[in-house]
Amino acid sequence: PRQRISPTGWVLVTLRLILLLTLLLACLPFYYLWRILHLPRFWPRVFLAGVGVIAGLNIRIEGRFHRNALLIANHVSWLDIPALAWSAGSAFVGHSGLASMPLLRHLCAMNDTVFVARHDRASVANQVEQVRTAISEIGALTIFPEGTTSDGRALLPFKSSLLSAADPLPTGVAVQPVLLEYRDAPDIAWVGDEH
Repeated sequence: PRQRISPTGWVLVTLRLILLLTLLLACLPFYYLWRILHLPRFWPRVFLAGVGVIAGLNIRIEGRFHRNALLIANHVSWLDIPALAWSAGSAFVGHSGLASMPLLRHLCAMNDTVFVARHDRASVANQVEQVRTAISEIGALTIFPEGTTSDGRALLPFKSSLLSAADPLPTGVAVQPVLLEYRDAPDIAWVGDEH
């Protein structure tokens, strides 16, 4: 059975949405100024770090991130995006379904997301080239090779032919495995096509 959101819960949801909108409106002018001045990508990381704070993420990093890396990560939740953007400064490879939602597409594009059509086998070579270019230009790019989210208890089989973007690896780029682990993963996971 679905859990109902309490009145207090609705107040918290509303407050968090107001904070997210305020954060977005505060970051947008600086993002566009940085773009005009051709300065390095910075404001998407600030925005996504703020999203993580508003969502209540408490991040602990074990190890260190390489400066130029293709991050291969498990995928549990939408919270993976602010967690990796904040901790590694990563852009992402996302499925083309995200691009069908105008606001989300625009926000993803601001963070240099590379959209791929997993179902379109004919365009795999073009998509691999897009990923290789993004790795070289951005510095840190995350692929979720499971192709979907899980409940965080185990890895799903890797489905992404985009891993061929790492063969051969662009000069100066490392492949870095990343494990995202949440204390209450089953409670926050968006499994498969769950809303």
